[in-house]
Amino acid sequence: MTDAKPQGLAGYIAVTAAYWAFMLTDGALRMLVLLHFHTLGFSPVQLAYLFLLYELAGIVTNLSAGWIAARFGLSSTLYAGLGLQVVALLALSQLNPAWGLTASVIFVMAVQGLSGVAKDLSKMSAKSAVKLLAPKGQGGLFKWVAVLTGSKNAVKGCGFLLGAALLGLAGFVPAVLGMAAILSLVLLAVILRMPTGLPGAKKDAKFKEVISKDRNINWLSFARVFLFGARDVWFVVGIPVYFYAVLSDGSEEGNRLAFFTIGTFMAVWTILYGFVQGAAPKLLRAKDRSEVEIIASAKNWVGGLAVLPLILAALVWGAGTPQTWLTLVLIAGLLVFGAVFAVNSSLHSYLILAFSKGERVTMDVGFYYMANAAGRLLGTLLSGLSYQLGGVALCLFMAALMLGLSALGAGRLRGDP
Repeated sequence: MTDAKPQGLAGYIAVTAAYWAFMLTDGALRMLVLLHFHTLGFSPVQLAYLFLLYELAGIVTNLSAGWIAARFGLSSTLYAGLGLQVVALLALSQLNPAWGLTASVIFVMAVQGLSGVAKDLSKMSAKSAVKLLAPKGQGGLFKWVAVLTGSKNAVKGCGFLLGAALLGLAGFVPAVLGMAAILSLVLLAVILRMPTGLPGAKKDAKFKEVISKDRNINWLSFARVFLFGARDVWFVVGIPVYFYAVLSDGSEEGNRLAFFTIGTFMAVWTILYGFVQGAAPKLLRAKDRSEVEIIASAKNWVGGLAVLPLILAALVWGAGTPQTWLTLVLIAGLLVFGAVFAVNSSLHSYLILAFSKGERVTMDVGFYYMANAAGRLLGTLLSGLSYQLGGVALCLFMAALMLGLSALGAGRLRGDP
């Protein structure tokens, strides 16, 4: 009995390390697909289509992943997530340039859908482990979940830069094959070295239990939909395509410069986002505040965030055409957005674990991340559509609108004094 906790901690560390490896490839793959197919002439809406099944798969996966983990154990969902990502990377290497546009879009959508399943199986495993293994003292849960989510997003940011660099230096197919080989080694190491301490199978778990009846979990999930929709409406297609149009002259050298610049911005944004997420408990003084106070701050922070894209949208609309000063202001403004967004995201990640009960944590976390995936799906679809109809200005205006809806959901949360 005395070594149960160290074994459990070792299990958490193993899950986290595997999750980092997965998110590195996930970030790199997103940049590879986005930039590679943009250079092939895909329109903003077609680029958005490539990621739609990825996000739709996340909704379905998260709805069932909590039950799968409860039924078969957390280790099994982690192994499945890593294995499916390897299969997705290998499949993407088989894309034939001779295929027509429709066939290419359908194939990449299907592979991205498989990658979406893989990501959310891995995410649910890691996030559930935090609730089960975090210290019970005041502020302990917030600190542990902030460290996990912050470090994960910093790693994903490195993946954005890695993907852009690999595309510019090695090409599309060698890049995905190399990532598949490395992730296969990580999967093998995790299978061989996974210690005990994670929950095993619970044979009587019922699928109908996935749908939450908790008022706070449902309103938090509502707020999460629009929080992440507000990010992805400009992040997925709008800003990368805008920067490409501004930075590239169409030559191979110009494309390479644009790739590295876009990859660097996406990486810096995501790493900053991860760093602030990790520091959120200190920024909010969570150790000295009650749950009621933390819940109240969730509405205030998202309300303040909504102002930023509204100001940026007005500047873009007023400028009319892309200009150097506008590009610099957008970069600075979106970095500030990332920092404030990170505090909001960290608050949500803490609250879902605080609201969930230990015996059904995987189901509550799965339900919540189903809402997260729904928000990304909504944002992804609107990103391509908004950019095509109204450029970056419309993307940013839609972000402000969705943040207002997120604030509405956060305002409905309640806590016991």
